[in-house]
Amino acid sequence: MKTNNTLLFVFFFLTQIIFGQNTAEKEIRGKITAESVAVEGINILNSTNQRITVSDRDGFFSLFAKEGDILVFSAVNLVTLRRKVTNGDFISNGIQIQMTTQSIPLKEIVIHDNSRVTAENLGIIPYGQKKYTPAERKLYTATSGGGIDGLLNTISGRKAMLKKEMVIEKKENSLSRLEVLFENKYYIETLKIPVDYIRGFQYYCIEDAGFSDALSTKNKTLAMFLIVSLAENYNKTIENEK
Repeated sequence: MKTNNTLLFVFFFLTQIIFGQNTAEKEIRGKITAESVAVEGINILNSTNQRITVSDRDGFFSLFAKEGDILVFSAVNLVTLRRKVTNGDFISNGIQIQMTTQSIPLKEIVIHDNSRVTAENLGIIPYGQKKYTPAERKLYTATSGGGIDGLLNTISGRKAMLKKEMVIEKKENSLSRLEVLFENKYYIETLKIPVDYIRGFQYYCIEDAGFSDALSTKNKTLAMFLIVSLAENYNKTIENEK
């Protein structure tokens, strides 16, 4: 009986070792091409551990996985590809993923005057997916996937640079929205902003966090409410400078 218990213990111990080895995650690297051209912004999902990353501008990516995991490669206008991770993927210099473009047949599209043509409206991608701006996409690429790439980006200061680029991009977008929201007549007659100070006042407004958020959410009512108090403060600043 004692011998049987010993054998059972040894079997259980060996099983745990083997299982632990099989479930250890390692970093896997690869490059994605479509029609022999490297492609950026491909979503790579490990459907087993739910890790996700995107390919960079040269088509490279990296994420953690283990043997047997299923990687899902997807992007607009490309055929979704599923690939099972093998042991050879870890000992090679990187896996090569070849994706193919897909044609999307459109039977009939009815466009109304007040409608916008988007990938969601056309049924190309599902509704509700997060949309990244160019600066956000660059930052996400630099910070996703982990491994040595993330460390190098931190050391080199690339992450900090991309974060600054995102701030600048947000301000530029806010300024563009503000330019089309109000005419010069509104600044001059209603807000009493001198014509030579209108541009400076616009920059002043987008520096205000609450007003900038109202612009980004397209809340014109809130923007009109906030811009009145901003104009009062700005005009006082002008008077003090004189």
